[in-house]
Amino acid sequence: MSAVVSPIRKPLVTGNKTYHQITEDLISPTEKAPTKAWLIGFILAVSVATYGVFCIIWTIWVGIGSWNLNRTINWSWDITNFVWWIGIGHAGTLISAILLLFRQKWRTGVNRAAEAMTIFAVICAALFPIIHMGRVWLAFFIMPYPNTRGPLWPNFNSPLLWDVFAISTYFTVSLLFWYTGLVPDFATVRDRAKGFRKKIYNTLSFGWTGSAKHWQRWESLSLILAGISTPLVLSVHTIVSFDFATSVIPGWHTTIFPPYFVAGAIFSGFAMVLTLMIITRKLLKLEDYITIEHIESMNKVILLTGTIVGVAYLTELFISWYSGYVYEQFAFFNRALGPYWWSYFGMMFCNVIAPQFFWKKSWRRNVTLTFFLSIVVNIGMWFERFVIIGTTLARDYIPSSWSLYSPSWVEIGIYIGTMGIFFTLYLIFVRVAPVVAVAEIKHILKSGGNQYVGEGAAKAHHSSEH
Repeated sequence: MSAVVSPIRKPLVTGNKTYHQITEDLISPTEKAPTKAWLIGFILAVSVATYGVFCIIWTIWVGIGSWNLNRTINWSWDITNFVWWIGIGHAGTLISAILLLFRQKWRTGVNRAAEAMTIFAVICAALFPIIHMGRVWLAFFIMPYPNTRGPLWPNFNSPLLWDVFAISTYFTVSLLFWYTGLVPDFATVRDRAKGFRKKIYNTLSFGWTGSAKHWQRWESLSLILAGISTPLVLSVHTIVSFDFATSVIPGWHTTIFPPYFVAGAIFSGFAMVLTLMIITRKLLKLEDYITIEHIESMNKVILLTGTIVGVAYLTELFISWYSGYVYEQFAFFNRALGPYWWSYFGMMFCNVIAPQFFWKKSWRRNVTLTFFLSIVVNIGMWFERFVIIGTTLARDYIPSSWSLYSPSWVEIGIYIGTMGIFFTLYLIFVRVAPVVAVAEIKHILKSGGNQYVGEGAAKAHHSSEH
């Protein structure tokens, strides 16, 4: 009888690294002076964010009339961008929580930056509905707190209120999950730091000593938060889809929206993680930790979720035809052949056709192609949100109320400004914390053996332990 030998996996940490080399490679970017590339990126991001803040102040000062909304289209650019940012924020928690529960080793190279991306994307998303209220100083009316204003108690039947609770809960749990993972690495930075910087990181690390009890509690807390986060990944974008699905507007009133929105959120979120990680691995020289194996695994998820999204698009078309409901049929006819036809076909190409390139293994492992297609996917997901919102509202039941919409300079400025805010926060994060989880990378090196770290590194560690 011949023994069946399982195939050896490609290493997730390359370069035959030792523990000391890992610490140096991942911690040193937080200690050294910022590079020229980082400074240029930071100045650009802050400049764009400043312009966005100016546009937000302009909106609050002048009023929502500075936007090009009208009686027919009272939702468009702002809610499109809100749903887009929420979708991007999903993949971080998915990578960290679900892949941790399923013990997927390849999560370790990308989970830290993905978690940070979640926090920053949710911050950007939350700006839009608050601004869209018009009177932002009355935003506290949406919170259910004891007050004497009886008629102003929140309407719990409104999915917009469900958004408030879902997103705030999601943000809180994601923040705790992200920070819990950072504690051991903050302690590593603390042990290497001096003076005032050492005091800051000592506070951030909560007195972490690396004892067995600390590790036990850390792992237990991580699993608990992962267990809480996993249903949140599904629930948050489901509730966002209810903003549309609980209405009676043709094109929105459909039961496919919850799974369709969740798949699309994971799809766009993974694309943004890839965009960030490919840039980060190049600028910080982290090719040994964010490897081709990580990129290929994420491309497989993009291929899967992109295919699911494509099936959802075709299902919508079929159901609109099969229903025999003339208004539903017209809504989809208008999407494809109406005045916004370019957004519909852009959505179809970017979200359905472009990911199919990843069926070929060599293309999944091509960094340049992956970077390009990750940007294409995020453009396509923005088109999808605009198609759902803008084109549906532009053609109402009564032709006399039909209208077209194009964003004003203020709306465009706020959207671009949120990108500046996002990248400003991300670049600051890269400077103050390791962008790859040091402790988890070392755990792979310790437990993986030849299967994960390569034969050379395994021999080096075996000889050093004896």
